[in-house]
Amino acid sequence: MINKTSIFASILLAAVVGFTGCQETEYSFGELKAPSNLSFTTTIIGVDNDNPNGNGSGKVFISCTADDKMSYNIDFGDGNSSLVYTDTTTYTYANPGTEEYIITVKAIGTGGLVSTANGTVTVYVSFKIPPYIIEDLTEGTSKVWVADKDNAGFFGVGPGTLDAAGGDLTNLFTSIWWSIGANDNAKTPAYDDEVTFTKDDNDNIYMTVDNKGESFLISAATSYYGFSGGDGGYPLVTGQTVKLTFTNATSESTEDLSTRIQFIVPGNGIVIFGTGGTTYEILSITSESIYIRNIGADGNAWYQRLVVKE
Repeated sequence: MINKTSIFASILLAAVVGFTGCQETEYSFGELKAPSNLSFTTTIIGVDNDNPNGNGSGKVFISCTADDKMSYNIDFGDGNSSLVYTDTTTYTYANPGTEEYIITVKAIGTGGLVSTANGTVTVYVSFKIPPYIIEDLTEGTSKVWVADKDNAGFFGVGPGTLDAAGGDLTNLFTSIWWSIGANDNAKTPAYDDEVTFTKDDNDNIYMTVDNKGESFLISAATSYYGFSGGDGGYPLVTGQTVKLTFTNATSESTEDLSTRIQFIVPGNGIVIFGTGGTTYEILSITSESIYIRNIGADGNAWYQRLVVKE
């Protein structure tokens, strides 16, 4: 004889187990709190009676404090920002001369709640662009450059870190992974671009890019420019004149591999093609050719060689 009570009990137990297994897991952040008592101080490195805005290094020590904070987002006022998990950080400004910057510190609390504080800092940067760089880029006034498409290797890519380069410093500054062939038609969106470098009376250098309505972007960087898709040409708006910031190179390069000078392109950062990077190290330069390297959004090193427009 079948035991109906046992069958009913089994069905009830299965239903309870099934119901329990379908319950959603609940998570809690605890009490959500916006950070309070946020403040920060800045100390410019090298300040003394003769150098009220620093010793020319551009280095500033920033010390923050806030109750109930998890991290800080610091906007340094020069177009750069950083997420910081400690109360102190050191930042190096690069724009030559004496400049005032508005620093904005956002203390981030649980659940993303934010408190904000602002302050100003005036910093002196003594870096001077080497005269030969100015002369070769601009010929003393202005000069137009184009992609060196008639020669192989005018575009290329290689490792962006010493580990990826197998510990070989030369490989780190060479397009060992891929380089384009001469007049490779697959990359035509960059072929007709014109880049103009111009010098003013104070030896500042400005750049204007005429992309003829379309710029070549690598797939890893299309979202950086507001698009989606693979490698190819995109209707990016260029044409505005931007002031370049020159500094000593921050890479691991040596003098036999590079000029050890780099420049930062504000805005979209494009010279001939877009990688998502804005800082370009000048590996070599003459009055007729310039070879530059930058780190793209994919972490790789991308290379461009330009020649003077005939």
